[in-house]
Amino acid sequence: MLNNIKTALTVFFLVLTTTIQAQSIVEKNLDKKQRSIISIAALTGKGDLENLQTYLNAGLDSGLTINQIKEVLMHVYAYAGFPRSLRGLQTFMLVVEDRKIKGIKDVLGGEASPIHDERSKYERGKAILEELSGVAETGPKTGYAAFSPTIEIFLKEHLFADLFERDVLSYQERELVTISVLSGISGVEPMLRSHLNLCLNVGLSSNQLQEYVTVIKETVGTTEANDAQQVLDEVLTSRK
Repeated sequence: MLNNIKTALTVFFLVLTTTIQAQSIVEKNLDKKQRSIISIAALTGKGDLENLQTYLNAGLDSGLTINQIKEVLMHVYAYAGFPRSLRGLQTFMLVVEDRKIKGIKDVLGGEASPIHDERSKYERGKAILEELSGVAETGPKTGYAAFSPTIEIFLKEHLFADLFERDVLSYQERELVTISVLSGISGVEPMLRSHLNLCLNVGLSSNQLQEYVTVIKETVGTTEANDAQQVLDEVLTSRK
């Protein structure tokens, strides 16, 4: 009898633990740092420097380091161009200096680790993209890669090696930067769809991506949020 009770209790707590773990996965939300990354990236991509100042301050207050925010602003240029990225960095310089004057001590944070990999940048970038997508690249090139092989090389060597390889931000954080910038640029739905899939591949939950749309609405606007929601719905439906 006693053994039966022990067995029943063991099973009960096992089921309870599994249920709690499952709920924690489903209900996982974006943290303050992730929300700040989305806002900073989206506003930088749009060129809304006035509101960007507010969210740069909020990002530092949330615990992002100076170097992490610099990295967000640098990553933006891969999708919105150097002018937007540089204006974002210039705005951040003013914010950091203003906080120093006010006596606020922000954490500089770590620099990117040195790369010790003898493979070519193309091979390193290709490997990172395969890790993000979960799909090995085999066979002949197709689409834009076949039509313009040079830009495919630039994509692998620069975006996925030079940028994604820098460990100041995680893959999850870089993908949040990417989808946030793309949300503010019209006509790039295929790219947004691709990177939303990558977000799910690197461990962001559907709940977190729904929340990202909410942050876009609060930060950038309803139109951009509605467009992002439509693409996200398509992605989540296709993955079911």
